[in-house]
Amino acid sequence: MTRLALNASIVSLIALIFLCLAWELRLAPIHPGGSWLALKCLPLLLPLRGVLHGRRYTYQWVSMLILAYFAEGIVRATTEQGMSQALAIAEIVLSFVFFIASVAYAYRTRPSAQAGKQAQ
Repeated sequence: MTRLALNASIVSLIALIFLCLAWELRLAPIHPGGSWLALKCLPLLLPLRGVLHGRRYTYQWVSMLILAYFAEGIVRATTEQGMSQALAIAEIVLSFVFFIASVAYAYRTRPSAQAGKQAQ
C-alpha cells in the first residue's frame, strides 16, 4: 500500500506539472500564443525532488500546497467552457489523486507505524 501511494503521488504530480504547462502554453491559453499563467507550475517543481525520494516531510507540506491547484480547477471548471473546462476537470482529478496519495503515504510512513512493523 505504501508503494502504491508513493507511485500514485509521483505520477500525478508529474502529470499535473505537464498539464499546467500544456494548458497555458498550447492547449487552451488565456491569451493566444501562450500566457504567463504557465508559471503556476513552478511551485509544483519545489517538492518534486522530495516526492521522488519519498521524504515524508515533503509529503506533509505539499499536501497543503496541492489544494490551491484543486481550488483553481474547481473555479475554472465552473466558469470556463470547452477545452479549458476539460483541462480544469483533469486538474481536479490529478490534484485529488495526489492529495489522497500523499496523505496515505505520510500516514503509512509515520514513525509509530514503523515502530509497529519492527515489533511484529
